[in-house]
Amino acid sequence: MRTGSWGGGTPQAGCGPPALLRSPAVITVKLPDGTPLELPDGATGAEAAAAIGPGLAKAAVAAVVDGEMRDLALPLADGEAIELVTKKSGDAYLYPMRHTAAHVLAEAVQRLFPGTSFAFGPPIEDGFYYDFELPRPLTEDDFPAIENEMRRIAREKAGLSRSVMSIAEADAFFSEAKQPYKVDQVRELASQGETEVSIYQQNDFTDLCRGPHVHTTGEIGHIKLMSVAGAYFRGDSDNTMLTRVYATSFPTKAELDAYLERIELAKARDHRRLGRRLDLFTFDDAGPGFPFFLPRGWSSSTRSAPPCVRARPARLRRDRDPTILSEDLWKRSGHWEHYRENILHRGRRRRYAVKPMNCPGAALVFRSRRRSYRDLPLRLAEFGHVHRHELSGVLHGLFRVRAFTQDDAHIFCRLDQVKDEIQAVLDLIDRFYARFGFTEVHKLLSTRPAKAAGTREMWDRAEDALREALEGREYTLNEGDGAFYGPKIDFQVTDSMGRRWQLGTCQLDFSMPEKFDLSFTSEQDTDERPVMIHRAVLGSIERFLGILIEDCGGDFPFWLAPEHARVIPVSDRHHDYANTVRHTLVERGLRVDVDARSESMGRRIRDGEVGKVPYLLIVGDREVESGQVSVRARRGEEVGSRTLADLTKELAALASGDASA
Repeated sequence: MRTGSWGGGTPQAGCGPPALLRSPAVITVKLPDGTPLELPDGATGAEAAAAIGPGLAKAAVAAVVDGEMRDLALPLADGEAIELVTKKSGDAYLYPMRHTAAHVLAEAVQRLFPGTSFAFGPPIEDGFYYDFELPRPLTEDDFPAIENEMRRIAREKAGLSRSVMSIAEADAFFSEAKQPYKVDQVRELASQGETEVSIYQQNDFTDLCRGPHVHTTGEIGHIKLMSVAGAYFRGDSDNTMLTRVYATSFPTKAELDAYLERIELAKARDHRRLGRRLDLFTFDDAGPGFPFFLPRGWSSSTRSAPPCVRARPARLRRDRDPTILSEDLWKRSGHWEHYRENILHRGRRRRYAVKPMNCPGAALVFRSRRRSYRDLPLRLAEFGHVHRHELSGVLHGLFRVRAFTQDDAHIFCRLDQVKDEIQAVLDLIDRFYARFGFTEVHKLLSTRPAKAAGTREMWDRAEDALREALEGREYTLNEGDGAFYGPKIDFQVTDSMGRRWQLGTCQLDFSMPEKFDLSFTSEQDTDERPVMIHRAVLGSIERFLGILIEDCGGDFPFWLAPEHARVIPVSDRHHDYANTVRHTLVERGLRVDVDARSESMGRRIRDGEVGKVPYLLIVGDREVESGQVSVRARRGEEVGSRTLADLTKELAALASGDASA
């Protein structure tokens, strides 16, 4: 925000800065099509809309200024790029609309539950939420009453008015209103150097808020409360547990209905439910957040891994690092400073920590002997089992656990090898995701965060190297979201339900080789520092399996299925032939079981279909006599009879689909 002052002090009366240094009387901002727009100095987003036309002045609800969503009341600065947001702006309009919907939710709760204290209520990717401290527990049984009250407030079409208070005024206002969490927020802003805050009011509800919002409560679209959960104030377990209400809103009922349909589909495909039904994995109170992989699930998880590590020995070498290493190691790597709260650690004389990441161990492997330029690039791969201390409230099936397996590789190379190595990683990840049917892959280049290790020069070199490697590929700049030790390229895939997931990453690191004093002997017989590339394709095997289960609804691709086929003998006298069929198929590398239970054949066929077994092989008198098998595909499709030799050949060919990625 421009202050309007010049220099470090206040000019004397009648004096001033030289004319060339005075603030211009006119500023120029750039519109989305590149057209310049001249405005008076200090003009706001609302005034920019009015300068373009009265229709836009009426329709605009917010301004995106240099990529940041802002309230129309805030002043613009010379040279800024602006885009005015209206109802026709698509996803950009959802932010102010849902922001206002969050305020309407809070007002409805205030009306229904007097004495409620309010914390935070932001828009999020698929909707919005608000955190409350209520006079009584709130459940989903309360949702109809809250939704009705929200619709009543929407019909009132109350305007939202913005005003500004000094820190002292806001502190006094919310103290008198008995809103302790708002007082806490005001004082936090004061500690950050803010001198004033913005306030929004609709009807009798007043909130501390930066905006932006739509014009009235009647513009919040079609709303739906989704769920209720507990949430610590500011995410700190030492603070009060609040009640968080999640909700969503869309401009049209058709969009809301389509979203709710996707949510129902996601519930039907919930990997936690399917994992139990398909006998893939389980959890136990003996280790909350630590998944137990059952034989079928372990088979699928390990089958998803080989394509990204099955490479020529010259390209990738497997290593395995200790699970527990000294606390000093994690301090040296920088992880202690940045991730201490997520590291499990203890000890008496010397403190040790269970590794939360694999990279320091790879650095120690590199350092274990003298390296030459001829050794580089040195590519080390590890399926490392890592542990992190996650709060119980954030644990979620395989998506958020306390122990998981990272498909890490760490590549040590010379600076002139970086581009080729990163491009090879990008090609590998593209091939691998396509193998699983993920064709919509988004690449994000994440740059230096606020808390970063290393020098600015290191970061500039690393970011330039990643940009060069990405030439010719589409990517989005994600400023300030790099790892603490280096910039990274993150990969997000979109599943069959339109949900976007963060999976792989490729990170360039100049910092850790310096922290561990890594070096190699150059052609000139001098010591040089290697560059370290961190890469993961799956990210976490557990999380990837959870995503895959939900993406395919448990109907795994044949080559990945935990059980390729199940042999069902019609009666006891057919058991020997059923076992012969199984043995023949297993000899070709297929995963096959025999269901010889005393249940009826109809029940066993039904169980096979519910278990999503790709092929059920029925054997009775006719099959024993002819040496054939009656084949039934999943979803009940009758394939017909096959000789055992032909069936073995066909299924082996299908299973070979994982030969390469």
